[in-house]
Amino acid sequence: MHHIKIFIEITRLNKPIGFMLLFWPCSWGLALTKNINYELDLFFYYLILFFFGSVLMRSAGCIINDIVDKDFDKKVERTKNRPVAAGKISILWSLIYALSLCFLAFLILIQFNKLTILLGISSMFLAFSYPFMKRITYWPQLFLGITFNWGIIMAWVALNNYISLEVIILYISAIFWTLGYDTIYGAQDIVDDEIIGVKSTSIKFKKNIKTFVSINYFITSLLLILLFKDSIGVNILSFFFILFVLSLLFQILKFDESNHKECLRMFKINNYSGIFLFLAIFSKDLSYGI
Repeated sequence: MHHIKIFIEITRLNKPIGFMLLFWPCSWGLALTKNINYELDLFFYYLILFFFGSVLMRSAGCIINDIVDKDFDKKVERTKNRPVAAGKISILWSLIYALSLCFLAFLILIQFNKLTILLGISSMFLAFSYPFMKRITYWPQLFLGITFNWGIIMAWVALNNYISLEVIILYISAIFWTLGYDTIYGAQDIVDDEIIGVKSTSIKFKKNIKTFVSINYFITSLLLILLFKDSIGVNILSFFFILFVLSLLFQILKFDESNHKECLRMFKINNYSGIFLFLAIFSKDLSYGI
């Protein structure tokens, strides 16, 4: 039981917001494809595969992050009790867990076409490079956005086997979404991060953090409006898209960078943002209104 508890802690399986924020972009990429009205069985099969792939890769990424950041984590109140930092598990066993999870994720990946497999393998280099970004740039959140939303393109390609302009627009909009929500998340650690020398957009824009988050969420919404301009009307897509925008607005209005619990609560709201946008995209080809 002790080993299971450590495994859950090091993979953050007890904190599902992490893998859900990796999964929702995958679901958007699948929902965007024109094929869903004709291949719903395949769509939902791929949706399940991407869900489990997201859980596995997020878990592996957390382990690698903890190994790389173990010396930093010891100095931060929020992270000092993480298994690697606290000495609850060795580096060797952590790596064994990470490699095992990557192998399982690879078994899922090879269910797709060749282009999706290539994109998936390339995403692993992005994922495992991310922990080093906070050491060299104030924009690790941008790198996270590029990495965390890669599933949009993978999911689209899984059903279409090519890359289109519309999926690129969706991908870029999601990057700005991640820039916003991870800046909110990073606000929890501004004081500790400045002491130990770790960089983030939360620190870079700490005097205008709400403005920065607002700009990112505005760009996200604007790009999505551009993407769905021909589908917006009195219909289901518009209903869920409005809920998506309201969820972003709620975060901007409510989060307080000096209140760590409120930052975390607003960050978690993005799980609802993710499902709202999925339902909006999924319903875009439905002909009936509300």
